[in-house]
Amino acid sequence: IKNISATKALCKRWQERMNAGLPVPKIVFFVKDEIALDIVEKEVGSLNASLQPIAEKLAETEKQVTDLLVKLPNLPSDNVPPGKTPAENVVAREAGVIPQLPAGSVPHWDLIRKYDIVDFETGAKITGSGFPLYKGKGAKLQRALIQYFLDFNTDAGYTEYLPPFMVNEATAYGTGQLPDKEGQMYYMPADNLYMIPTSEVPVTNIYRDEIVKADDLPIRMTAYSPCFRREAGSFGKDVRGLNRVHQFEKVELVQLVHPDKSYDALEEMVTHVEKLLNSLQVPYRILKLCGGDMSFTSAFTYDFEVYSAAQERWLEVSSVSNFEAYQTNRMKIRFKDASGKTQLLHSRERKTC
Repeated sequence: IKNISATKALCKRWQERMNAGLPVPKIVFFVKDEIALDIVEKEVGSLNASLQPIAEKLAETEKQVTDLLVKLPNLPSDNVPPGKTPAENVVAREAGVIPQLPAGSVPHWDLIRKYDIVDFETGAKITGSGFPLYKGKGAKLQRALIQYFLDFNTDAGYTEYLPPFMVNEATAYGTGQLPDKEGQMYYMPADNLYMIPTSEVPVTNIYRDEIVKADDLPIRMTAYSPCFRREAGSFGKDVRGLNRVHQFEKVELVQLVHPDKSYDALEEMVTHVEKLLNSLQVPYRILKLCGGDMSFTSAFTYDFEVYSAAQERWLEVSSVSNFEAYQTNRMKIRFKDASGKTQLLHSRERKTC
């Protein structure tokens, strides 16, 4: 609300300064001699000098407006459930059988130590807390899941990419990581580069500042990458073990589609994730996120959760979001419609941890 009010005030000030500089009549001089020409040049110079302070103030106000506009989140779709907290998310559907574990069953942070497949202590020695070291069958399982997800996606018609794991400021701005998540990203000031929080960031930017052919739509992309997040302020029993770490692996889906098919494509991605989870035979549920629990850039989001019998709670493993034109407007990803008019595409993504 504060940013919206400030933006409205700045827009009013911007319009006032525009009005102050615009009503300058166009003057056509018919100069017959050098004396008259000299007088005209002085008048024009005086006029330009008087307009210069107005132009500078206008440029300053325009920058202030832009700086505030990029801090405004996406508008929720009309179909987003009302609410402010995760408790107000709506369960769309649930599938699978929740297993009943025998007495004495232990959570994954004890199992990985028992079977020596993930080593947090050595990871902390190498880098710091929250950087797990996978080893033996743990490393092999991680690699197998990544390969399985990628093959599942490419079999469904997605093109695989292996993007850079660092991005520049323009790329992070394009997908909305900047300025919203600046404090959660690892930043290298010497090179002005950011470690990616997800491969969605570089993959969506492949088409930044481009006009796509309508015949090439929809564009379906998938990518694996390690993901890096500072997760500042995360602590407690809910983030033990692998529940919340600074480096993890993820496979993404990204689609660029015609605005008229935006929500059809969203449901298609939801069905795709359901098929993947069913193939793994894990119990899951799908949530429609309420407005207060959605991300900065999303217009509509489904969360996928699987049930952890050992922890006795649901854990988010995937989400499918429709950003509509929020990201593509920042990145200027466009297409020409049947009438030849240039329009913004819609973007959506699915992440699977």
